[in-house]
Parts: sequence; C-alpha cells; structure tokens
Amino acid sequence: MQYTETSESTHRIGKIGVTSDSLTSRAGLALFARYLAELGIFPILAQLFGRIRKSSKGLPVVEIFKQILVFFADGTSRHLTRFDTLKKDPGYAGTIESAPNRLLSSHAVKRFFKAFSLPLNHVFRKLLGHLFLWRLRIVQPTLIVLGLDTVVLDNDEAVKRHGVAPTYKKVKGFQPLQLSWKRFVIDAIFRRGDKHSNHGDDAKRMLGLVIELIRTHYSQNVPIVVRMDSGFFDGKLFKALEKLGVGYVCGGRMYKDICQKAREQKDWQSYRNGDQEWRLFEFEDQRDVWDEPRRAIFSQPMSEDRQQLLEFARPDTVLYTNLGKGEPIDALLREANHGDLIEPVEILKLYHGRGRDELVHRAMKDFADEKLPFKRFGPNMAYYFTMLVAFFLFEAFQEDVCAEVVPVEAYPTTLRRQIFDQAGKIVRHAGKIILRVTQAVWDLLKFDQLWEKAHMPPLIPAYSFESTTRNRSI
Repeated sequence: MQYTETSESTHRIGKIGVTSDSLTSRAGLALFARYLAELGIFPILAQLFGRIRKSSKGLPVVEIFKQILVFFADGTSRHLTRFDTLKKDPGYAGTIESAPNRLLSSHAVKRFFKAFSLPLNHVFRKLLGHLFLWRLRIVQPTLIVLGLDTVVLDNDEAVKRHGVAPTYKKVKGFQPLQLSWKRFVIDAIFRRGDKHSNHGDDAKRMLGLVIELIRTHYSQNVPIVVRMDSGFFDGKLFKALEKLGVGYVCGGRMYKDICQKAREQKDWQSYRNGDQEWRLFEFEDQRDVWDEPRRAIFSQPMSEDRQQLLEFARPDTVLYTNLGKGEPIDALLREANHGDLIEPVEILKLYHGRGRDELVHRAMKDFADEKLPFKRFGPNMAYYFTMLVAFFLFEAFQEDVCAEVVPVEAYPTTLRRQIFDQAGKIVRHAGKIILRVTQAVWDLLKFDQLWEKAHMPPLIPAYSFESTTRNRSI
C-alpha cells in the first residue's frame, strides 16, 4: 500500500533546538521545599547542628540540610553523584528556591557527612523526639501504641565497610533498632548488622527515654502500649516496662511445656477477622528466671482466605502481656475508654497490628536506599539519621498537604510520581518568580490548594527543652 500524507503530518517535529527557558520536571518539589521553609525546621537544625560548620566559607548548615532533605524527598537517584547533575540545572535550583551558584556538589555533601562525630547520634535522636512531640500535639491521641523492631539495611555488596556484618536475614549490612508510632519512626539506634533485636540494654533504654519524653512533655496519663516480636522476649525488659506503668504485648517462644499445654487444651475461644479465623486460650506462665508469672495468650489460625488449615500447617503463636493484670496501665486504659484492650481477642488484634509497624519499615526503604554510601561508621550513621528526619518530614508533608490528593497510606514512590513528577516552567515577571504548570496539572492536583497548604503547615515549636533523659537508664 502506498504511503500518503495525512493531516497528522503537520504535528511531526521537524527540528530540535535548545531553549533558554528555566524548565523543571519536578515542579511538585516546590511544594515540599516551601513546606520545609514555612515549617520552622530550619531554625531548629541551625540550633542543633550549627557548630559542625568549622569555617565561614561555604554554605550555611541550614542550606545544606535543605538541599539534602529535598534530595531524599525527590528520590530520582539515590547516588550522591546526583548532586553534580543537579548543580548544572538552574530549573532545579528555581524549584527548590535556591540560587544556582549555591547548589551542592557531591564532594560538598560527602565532606558534610564526614564532619559528624558519633556523639551527634544523640542530637539526631533529640530532633526525632521533638518532631514526635510535634505530631502528638497535632493528633492528640488518647492511646499511644509504639512498635519496637529492628530493620536490616542490606549492604551485602559493600567492600570493607565499617559496621557491616552478617544479619539474621543472611545478608551483610546494618541492623538499626527503631521505634515507630503510626507512620513515623520516632527514635532509632544505628547498629552493626550482627546486633540482635534485644542486644544489651538498647531496647530498655530507648523505651525509657521515649516514655519519659511523653510523660514530661505530652501527658502524664495517656496510656502507652508497646508491641514487640519474639526477638524482645526478655523478663528484664518486661519488668522495666511494668515499672514505668506502660503496657506491652510481646511474642514469646514455643517451649515444649507450652506446646504440651496447647495439645491438652479443651476450652478454646474463637476469633474471626474477615476471612481469617483464629482460636486462642489464655494462661499464666512463669519462666525459670522470672520472679513472677505473666499473662500469656496462645493462638492458632484455623483458616486463611476461607480455606481451612490442616493441623500441621497452623503456625502457633504465644503472646505475653501485662494488660489485664490489674497494673496501673489497666486503669489508664479504662479512663481513656480503651478498657476493651484487656480482653484476649483485643490483645491478639493489637499484636496483629504489628503488620502496620512493618509497613513503616517498608515505606522507609521505598523512600531511601538501604545501601549506605560511606566506608566509615560515623558518616553512615549521620546519613542514616538525616534520612530518618527527611522521611519523618516527608510523611508529615503527605499528611498536612497532600492528603486530599494522595492517600496518606500510599508509599513514597506513589506520591513522588503523582505530585513531584510534573513539568513546570519558572519565569520572572514584575519582580516575582513564578512557577507555571499545565492547566491539566493545575486542575487534576488542585495545585493552587496544595500551594496554599504548603504555605500554612502546622508549625514545629521552637526547640526549647533539654531532655535530661538522654543519659539516664531505667
């Protein structure tokens, strides 16, 4: 068949060239950059980290932090060499509201992180605690459920990297201990890969510090419940939490006497959650090294996705808790209208909620790379904590600005593709810098409303308290 010209040929590109216009493919990043500028985070960063600047030459610490936080939020590339590419892009500079000649290079970023010493680990943790209190005061929860767990950062391909060691997932890497609340990581300890969940007294100290932070700066009476997996099965940790007046639900170990008790059990309680059915019973259990017995709940799944499970395919679980033992936490739960949490079924539901805690770790890994860029432990620690701060602010941005456009449960990649990855043009007119997007983007994202919300975020209070709990044990 002979080819014939059609009217569509008039739409073909006949020539290419270069434009001097300032263009960007990340117009939505302007929302996040403005959110940071209005949030009140920069004065706090200057207060906490201003001393690491040894010379008046170079960029201020606040400007460096801003560009690194935006780099994490952007997520286009997870290599520090990305800064060298961005440095040549005036459109990117205009998007994040920085002068083109003030953009960081990869070498500047590396020097910045190498300037951090190990003691600054505690300063980052204070910052996370301050951000946690900020969100608590916004949400005003009547019950605080904390999730304690470790997360493996896979650095298996690293060559002679300080702190990289075999983990329980059979890869070499780091294994930080993290404490989460809702979608936020609120405290962490950066550790070698071979440090197990309940290594030393890390968990006990971390929980003690965060609980005292809540009691001192938020509420003396709000009930607090900590949920943990069997890696934290430790009578000393349970005793410390009981002393603090908080609740816990922790996975236990399937000892022979517990399995025998389950085989002999006749009276089971049923529990159904959607298409899944469980059976459970409770009992008192005391391990040899414990001073007193504790409440235990044994459970078995009977069906999954409407399919009955054969006996040999039922994964048994035993939980240990101090809820319903007549301790002060029970009274606090009743006063806050959460008294039903002392019931066995509700305790099992609470433990199953650990799946949401796991989603926080999954979202964090979607947000930033597991592979840390430096060979020394100190710079990697600083990089990791800066990433946690960026992740916290990103989740807050998603909730404060983008909730009506992107569900708050969405992973970071979803928000990046829907909000950040939009074409824009930066122009100067009447002495103002204007970011222009297409009418389709304007209407679809309600861009003007997002911009207005980015201008008026809930402010982070000034960092005015010096927590004395950071050097104390419980």
